[in-house]
Amino acid sequence: MKIAFFDSGMGGLTVLHEALRQMPYEEYIYFADSDNAPYGTKSSAWIEALVYQAVDFLNKHPLKALVLACNTATSVAVKQLRREYDIPIIGMEPAIKPAVERPTTQKTLLCATTKTLEEEKLQNLILNLNAESRVVRFSLQELVMYAEHLEFENSKVEAYLKAQFKEIDWSEFDSMVLGCTHFPYFKKLFKKLIPSHIHILDGNEGTVRHLKSRIELNGHKRKKPIEFFVSKKKVRAKRFQPYFDYLEEIL
Repeated sequence: MKIAFFDSGMGGLTVLHEALRQMPYEEYIYFADSDNAPYGTKSSAWIEALVYQAVDFLNKHPLKALVLACNTATSVAVKQLRREYDIPIIGMEPAIKPAVERPTTQKTLLCATTKTLEEEKLQNLILNLNAESRVVRFSLQELVMYAEHLEFENSKVEAYLKAQFKEIDWSEFDSMVLGCTHFPYFKKLFKKLIPSHIHILDGNEGTVRHLKSRIELNGHKRKKPIEFFVSKKKVRAKRFQPYFDYLEEIL
């Protein structure tokens, strides 16, 4: 049985990359809904409909678990999906908890898509952690499509980030949380543009640890090829290889 990873596009590959590190002998399916990316600018109803179409498609395969490797999809649809499907469904959660548990009174900058920042799920997470005064929400929506086009370090992306960060007083902050799975692709550029005292956190490692705790691992010690789909169309693995190559370089 396979573990399915779903994302609006190529961001979920950052989570799959971590899964391959922690669980190299599992069998994986990856579904990128690139025809409909980005999700972060769409309505909740539209996102939910797209997610259900993808999950219905993936559920035709023999699955042991599903990972919603997309913060936006998780915030909109995970609760309802868990009611309707009887496999473990693992969602993404921004790494706010480890950020605010750091021994400091400084703030954390939560970077995410516009939609994730609006959703009640995020608000409840911040309230439950009693972290309202510590978390500053910050949209970096444009990074999603830069990542989709393999634009991670060019001058256009750098200019966008410089403009976005222009008004931030980094002396008020201790950490930055990447609340979108597309954003780890830009870690190298983040480190170039922000002060070295800022700790950059994402939820990928914790998500995969949680996944690992919910499944029975394969007993065999042989890696199997990943099955890739783009909006229900099966595609060759070489389309995704540049993303994995870049992650190997920066992570």
